[in-house]
Amino acid sequence: MCSIMFCFILLGVASIVAAALELPPNVTFPAVFVFGDSIMDTGNNNNNMKTLARCNFPPYGKDFKGGIPTGRFGNGKVPSDLIVEILGIKELLPAYLDPNIQPSDLITGVCFASGGSGYDPLTSKIAAAISLSGQINLFKEYIGKLKELVGEDRTKFILANSIFLVVQGSNDISNTYFLLHARQLQYDVHAYTDLMLNSASNFLKKTILGGVERKCAEKYNDASKLFNTKLSMELASLNHNLPNSRMVYLDVYNPLLDIIVNYQNYGYKVGDKGCCGTGEIEAAVLCNQFAPPCEDVTDYVFWDSFHPSQSVYNKLVDPLLQKYMPQFF
Repeated sequence: MCSIMFCFILLGVASIVAAALELPPNVTFPAVFVFGDSIMDTGNNNNNMKTLARCNFPPYGKDFKGGIPTGRFGNGKVPSDLIVEILGIKELLPAYLDPNIQPSDLITGVCFASGGSGYDPLTSKIAAAISLSGQINLFKEYIGKLKELVGEDRTKFILANSIFLVVQGSNDISNTYFLLHARQLQYDVHAYTDLMLNSASNFLKKTILGGVERKCAEKYNDASKLFNTKLSMELASLNHNLPNSRMVYLDVYNPLLDIIVNYQNYGYKVGDKGCCGTGEIEAAVLCNQFAPPCEDVTDYVFWDSFHPSQSVYNKLVDPLLQKYMPQFF
């Protein structure tokens, strides 16, 4: 439960001056685009019958508007939604593959993230999720649709003045490397995090262009911290070599770890189990109507055995935006 492996990258394309909660004068901030995994997925896996990384069924969405399961991996809104809401763009960030998506949604941003995906192509293959390259292909398709809606010039303006958010890496480390041992014969931890880093760097360039005792998983966390350190350094290098872009690494590892370890200080009663079912193994298809949730999810740091609750996201997202947005100016 305590293995924290979320890698937040706030990526601006072209000569962006992205937004804090209050935009400076003469700054235009038209849209947000999200790539990544289940932390940010708002429903792109719903119609993918090949993957088990789906959650468009109860009890997911129990605290969402209308109590509707939408394919968001949590009890309510996910960070994708909270970010666009805090920035005043719209209330929710729809999944690009939502069959009911509206033209107005395309203009103000969509989510391409897919639960189960990773920087390592093998991770997405194992989970039958939409890989990062597949998400890029969806983004290219999206650009064509946007041009049909608003024209070439407006499309260029939107893409050059929007925020691109990438949240990825958890599944690589927790599932592909440590749980399934699918890469351990080929790579040690240092080499595997280099593989992840190379994939992350290539993605950015293309875009611009717990155990029974419920203790923290130390090996997982050490690998996560190692990758996060490498990623932060790589972003600094990319910013130097691509001066017309603004790429910012958002450290969510430490604030989330603090909530987990010191959960009582944040008003929670349970920090080592999820609200769904027993709280120890239930996630995605295992968190279902036969694994009823806890009575009060606001007592829990985690919604299921992998994903934080909306309450925790609320505590994380706003401070992160306050802290890191000024780096775009």
